Amino acid sequence: MSKYRNHLPQLDNDLFITDGGMETTLIFHEGWELRDFAAFDLLNHPAGRQSIQNYYRTYIDLAKTYAVGLILESATWRANSDWGTKLGYHRQALAEANRQAIALLQDLRQKQESPTTPLVISGCVGPRGDGYNAAYRMSEAGAERYHRPQIATFAETAADLVTAMTINYVEEAIGIVRAAQAYGMPVVISFTVETDGRLPSGQSLQTAIEQVDQATQQGPLYYMINCAHPSHFASSLTAGTFVKRIRGIRANASKKSHAELDEATVLDDGNPADLGSHYQTLRKQFPHVNVLGGCCGTDHRHIEAICQACLPLVWPYFTQRPLLSA
Repeated sequence: MSKYRNHLPQLDNDLFITDGGMETTLIFHEGWELRDFAAFDLLNHPAGRQSIQNYYRTYIDLAKTYAVGLILESATWRANSDWGTKLGYHRQALAEANRQAIALLQDLRQKQESPTTPLVISGCVGPRGDGYNAAYRMSEAGAERYHRPQIATFAETAADLVTAMTINYVEEAIGIVRAAQAYGMPVVISFTVETDGRLPSGQSLQTAIEQVDQATQQGPLYYMINCAHPSHFASSLTAGTFVKRIRGIRANASKKSHAELDEATVLDDGNPADLGSHYQTLRKQFPHVNVLGGCCGTDHRHIEAICQACLPLVWPYFTQRPLLSA
């Protein structure tokens, strides 16, 4: 059922974008009250489902405008068993929510994909606990058992890969990779870091990537960094083999720490052009990083600014134009 599972086009080094911060967009721009930050819960309601469809169409239109690929990340960051139980979903209902989230993306791909804009479907896996806090940790085996049901569901759908977002300690990452390997699913691990460039667990990004690779025989297709401002982690990206394993960035526009973001009552959406310039600097240093998107507080304005800043590095004759959303 998967179109790209055996060959994922972002591995060919063409530029791919992702969406921005789905949950913060739905809450602060669309006026939805998301229980426990769970976007998948909206799929139960026609108006909520339509809002999510419209959200994705915005990024599909943007990708078509700039003739780049797009990774469609499913609205399932919270759709695992602990969060699902808290929201009142039993096992079968939770599995169906994960299936419906992928089916929505499959329908969009069938209608919207073009030769210049390949659309890759990713089943999003979130952490069992708080993405900002690594106080509670599972063992590698415990993490594998915990994440298996969601990944098993994705393996039966049109999802091309799974992407684990906002992972903050290495044992959970290893468990997710092993669960994906058990079901033959390509997997990406996206770590989050604090303002010092280290995971919330205190481990450096380099040692975390090296430990996961060693424990899983380089199981992840590649790694990403998400939910941190580029100024938090840029200095951590030093020369070394581990940097070559990082292919994607989904940064925040806000420079606030995780603790500050947790306490914030208003959205800090930073400055799209400034964020774009940070991405341009990173692309100049690390041209192999070709999956570019946003996280908390970002929206289509930020992703367009990233396109404007980074496409001239890919296409030397790309002509700057005013932002469509300006």
